[in-house]
Amino acid sequence: MAAGDASLPPPDPGNSIRPFTPEQAKEIVMSLQKPAVFCNMTFDWPVLHWSVSYLANLFKGKRIRFRIGKKDMGTAPLFETECSYVEATLEEFLAWSGRQPSCSCGPFKAYDLHKYWTYADYKYIAQLFEDKPEHFQDVVWSDFGFEGRNGRDSTLWIGSRGANTPCHLDSYGCNLVLQVQGRKRWYLYPPEDSSFLYPTRLPYEESSVFSKVNVVSPDLRSYPQFKKAQAHVMTLEPGQVLFVPRHWWHYVESIDPITVSVNSWIEMDADHEARVEEAITRTLICAVKSIENPAASEAWLNPTEAEITSHETNLKFLNGAVSAYLENKKTRISGFQDAEGIIQDSCKKRKIQVNPDPRDIRVKPYESHLTGIKTKNVGEIPFGPNLLQVLPQSQKTCATEIVEHTSHCLFSGNDGCFGKLHPAGNTFGKDSDSRAFPDQKDTNLSADSSKTVISTNDLLDCVLHPHVVSLMAHLLLERASI
Repeated sequence: MAAGDASLPPPDPGNSIRPFTPEQAKEIVMSLQKPAVFCNMTFDWPVLHWSVSYLANLFKGKRIRFRIGKKDMGTAPLFETECSYVEATLEEFLAWSGRQPSCSCGPFKAYDLHKYWTYADYKYIAQLFEDKPEHFQDVVWSDFGFEGRNGRDSTLWIGSRGANTPCHLDSYGCNLVLQVQGRKRWYLYPPEDSSFLYPTRLPYEESSVFSKVNVVSPDLRSYPQFKKAQAHVMTLEPGQVLFVPRHWWHYVESIDPITVSVNSWIEMDADHEARVEEAITRTLICAVKSIENPAASEAWLNPTEAEITSHETNLKFLNGAVSAYLENKKTRISGFQDAEGIIQDSCKKRKIQVNPDPRDIRVKPYESHLTGIKTKNVGEIPFGPNLLQVLPQSQKTCATEIVEHTSHCLFSGNDGCFGKLHPAGNTFGKDSDSRAFPDQKDTNLSADSSKTVISTNDLLDCVLHPHVVSLMAHLLLERASI
């Protein structure tokens, strides 16, 4: 491939030998601190047949929950609390998307395809395929060195063009994402850019720290520091696997009419402290918001969270997380830690368990706990046509100019540049952010003013800032260790 070719190399169907052994792939995953794309690692995985048409035939009328958002241009993120939801079959989804003739689009008929997108996101394959467990073997994460990990430990994502996930970071582990059908564009930001992304825990979702910024259409007047954030933008093609390192922010958008992805979170030993931080977060946010207006939970609790847990229950989780952390620390000191160094509880499990966490967003060097696996310098990673770096955009490219660039080098390996930034398409959200701090001129308002200057959302954004929560967790663990 010529050095100036800006298109991604497609998977090589004629190649029957994977470029990395499971041991090599695992070493790369556990050593890398920046995102990268694996090519030619999944060419024989049965999951690559999981097109929506295939899945529609497999499920035969099974109803799935879809999230629906509007394709209007806005400067605020469209959080899940602001979306609509319907229960529909994949046949109805295909009919609505125009990919299959049908006399009915079911519940989608109320939504104009040109004005709305829909997303069957975060579907646990263990639940979706509970009556078809043989298909767990269609996903072969063991080829990346994670023995025994398959579809049971993975999640499925099915979307239409424009379907997106608001920019956020995942508190637990690292992430492997396989693109099955269509393409998705990823905007990734390193942990050290966290302060530029204005983190918030509202709406609350276990293990997800959201950004207040719509990264593809930012409001730089409200969030001026965002212009300092360094975006790593890439388009993930079918057959490729994206590695998202721990605590990297990401916004994901479907850019083809139909997309299918499968991912798996690799939990790590460092998640023990993260669960303490999340337990603190859940305890405080539920205590404040449930007292403020118990009937208005839909405004601050993400729909993926089953319910508001009681203060007593949250304290039990907090005590349990602290005990688990101390036990793990004692085990490591005693030298009996699992040789793999990875929590064997598989999947990330946010949204279905209440084991909390918003991990420290501050930049920390990766500490490898893996026996026989050592952290490598970037120069020692075997980048090339089978392992592509996701490079940052030019410092000269302002975030507001992203949508104007239709061809930009996103990957770089030993053979030159790969990748194309396609037109960004539509972005979504609302025009205001009620949680923005007041202007300086408002700070002299008297205490008895009828105007509320600081809301509980403002208070929680400060108290639950990742740096603050991290400090609280350290103090709490120090107290518990005495």
